[in-house]
Amino acid sequence: MTTLISRSDTLTRDALAVLQPGFTGTAAPDWLLRSVGEGLSSVGLFGRNIASPAQLAALTAQLRAERDDVLVAIDEEGGDVTRLEVRGGSSFPGNLALGSVDDTALTRDVARELGRRLAECGVNLNWAPSADVNSDPGNPVIGVRSFGADPQLVARHTAAYVEGLQASGVAACTKHFPGHGDTAVDSHLDMPRIDVALDTLHARELAPFRAAIAAGSKSVMSAHILLPALDPTCPATLSPQILTGLLREELGYQGLIITDGMEMRAISATYGIERGSVLAIAAGADAICVGGGLADEETVLRLRDALVTAVRSGELPEERLADAAARVRALAAWARQARIPGPGAEVQEGTAPGNGTAVGAPHPREVGLTAARRAVRVTRAPGAVPLTAAPYVAALAPVANIAVGDETPWGVAADLARLLPGTETGTFNDGADAAGSILAAAGERRIVAVVRDEHRHPWMAAALDALLAARPDTVVVEMGVPQSAPRGALHIATHGAARVCGQAAAEAIVGR
Repeated sequence: MTTLISRSDTLTRDALAVLQPGFTGTAAPDWLLRSVGEGLSSVGLFGRNIASPAQLAALTAQLRAERDDVLVAIDEEGGDVTRLEVRGGSSFPGNLALGSVDDTALTRDVARELGRRLAECGVNLNWAPSADVNSDPGNPVIGVRSFGADPQLVARHTAAYVEGLQASGVAACTKHFPGHGDTAVDSHLDMPRIDVALDTLHARELAPFRAAIAAGSKSVMSAHILLPALDPTCPATLSPQILTGLLREELGYQGLIITDGMEMRAISATYGIERGSVLAIAAGADAICVGGGLADEETVLRLRDALVTAVRSGELPEERLADAAARVRALAAWARQARIPGPGAEVQEGTAPGNGTAVGAPHPREVGLTAARRAVRVTRAPGAVPLTAAPYVAALAPVANIAVGDETPWGVAADLARLLPGTETGTFNDGADAAGSILAAAGERRIVAVVRDEHRHPWMAAALDALLAARPDTVVVEMGVPQSAPRGALHIATHGAARVCGQAAAEAIVGR
């Protein structure tokens, strides 16, 4: 039950302005359009909202018919985390692949092309890039979403990504501040904790965020993680010491601060989304991301009313809410001015450096596949030869984390079937005799075993052990973080599981 609040007063409009809610369906529901008219400044899109580029363009046009400067945000990292291509797999290989190539011009070109596609569909805020340094190889939620484990490598590619994306008129949102890489817990499920010294945080976690700020990142997303060296009691999203003291005052960041999804259990199970949202704005956040799981009008009304009530009770200073709303509107104004007017048109000069495409560079529409091919690393056993006959592809599939989801296809089977007609495939999960099932299904065919993060899944490693003992000619394709030692007749590390990574791996398997 929501409180009765005027829909026209400044306080209520400011409370709506700081929300970034989601919704269900491929057209904007009436309640969302009404909220935009009443002051809602941002809308978040997810895979469930997207059926095609044309449909997405119609959806964003529908929102802008209600309010021309509305921010339309999306979680489109490329690679494993894609919303534009959620049902087919991404045309871009993802951060770890780009970091493994370590060509910042390529990263900038990939981000610019991704941004161009978003802008053509009317999306003007991307909750990307991930600037997390993946220092814990067992990290269950970052992994290939990171450019790597070297802070300086991550820093230079984060800056390049921000520059490329914003050159297309799409605001970047560098995440997850102050760094989610050294965690063994997924904040979608519980509260992670990073117990390292302050000097380590500054040298490692914060280096990419400094680079992003220097590159002009229009927004930064907070992480729902505890860092006792910075704040012993509050997670970063709710911490004045971290959002205001560190990010605003020490690092000098003046752009928009957005929270990670407030329905994630690190916040919702500990504080609740209403209390958490009030504390986040009070701590220095400017925008509340919600809608990945809670995507209805009631959620918007609950959060709106919680913020208004907190101001009226004196818990949340009215000027803090007004400042947050002003920052949202300022970004909306930038995005409106930077908007690409049509396919192929150029953005205004000065939005970011590096606006040109280098002579000899791949065509922008092919830059993702080019990057995926460059990221492939092949290790051959003595005498190993490429496949020439249709194999049996066994996908050893772990449970997908919530950020990635399980609706996006991955692997190499479809691309191998195009190159080697007659290829067969099967998917195998944690089981006592996965190897036996694979061997029985494969028969006399060569086996291609496809894994993700073998080092994190003992059952997967055991299945590979058994497969290679029985069939040493097995090809192993690692589509996660290649932490385990290469093995198999051919070992192919793709550094990601995007659609283009699968295509690049299939080409390597047949020797192209």
